[in-house]
Amino acid sequence: MQEPFQDNGTAILNHMGFEPLHVNAGFTTRRGGYSQPPYHQLNMALHVDDSRDAVLANRQYISDMIGKPLDTWRCVNQVHSTTVIDLTEMRDDQTIHDQTSVDADGMITNNVNHTLATFYADCVPLYFVAPNHNWIGLAHAGWRGTVNGMGQNMVDALKQRGVSPDDIYATVGPCISQDYYEVDHHVTSHIPERFNYVLKPSQSGRWLLDLKQLNRLFLEEAGLKEDHIQVSDYCTFASSDLFYSFRRDAGQTGRMMAYLSLIE
Repeated sequence: MQEPFQDNGTAILNHMGFEPLHVNAGFTTRRGGYSQPPYHQLNMALHVDDSRDAVLANRQYISDMIGKPLDTWRCVNQVHSTTVIDLTEMRDDQTIHDQTSVDADGMITNNVNHTLATFYADCVPLYFVAPNHNWIGLAHAGWRGTVNGMGQNMVDALKQRGVSPDDIYATVGPCISQDYYEVDHHVTSHIPERFNYVLKPSQSGRWLLDLKQLNRLFLEEAGLKEDHIQVSDYCTFASSDLFYSFRRDAGQTGRMMAYLSLIE
């Protein structure tokens, strides 16, 4: 399948694979922006030890690029949970981009005035679009979120709004690839035996985990059609010119942003 994200040399990778679905979607790079080392240049996250003014300037820069004002951005405090919130059931002031009060890792909405935004430095962005129902969703999944059912919970949240899994399109976005994601038994013990082929032996007692493939498998089990799931080949660890990586940069690094919104 063709790479869904297109690099035009700007601060953003556009999600071209979703273009026919009438949404605006993408993933920021580290290009451009105002952050200083070790967060140079386009750090989008306020929870790292970067200058708040620089992060807010970076967010305004991206806001101008994608044509989505900051007051439409909906954000959560990402806590490696599998909690999904329905933004249509909440006040917008609970998920303001620079002062959110909600702990969660997934959001869904059918409000055209919501721009979903989540942040990454190796974890997996999961995008969901149900074009026949005008619902969208965006989720953050590290290994904990993945094995504990983040993808399934997002599908379930949409099902509760009358969306059939057959009508859902999903994308596993840029994240760390298997070649660079070494894990120990504590992690592998949480992976169902039926999916153990997402692991490759590494050094003694350790394994290389394919988080992208594991998320795809869980989404297929949740009822999504195989040809409705796209997986990006971009690796956050390998592409230091494009991305921050928590592992590569030993934790001292910025964050990229995934975004998704309906088009009026």
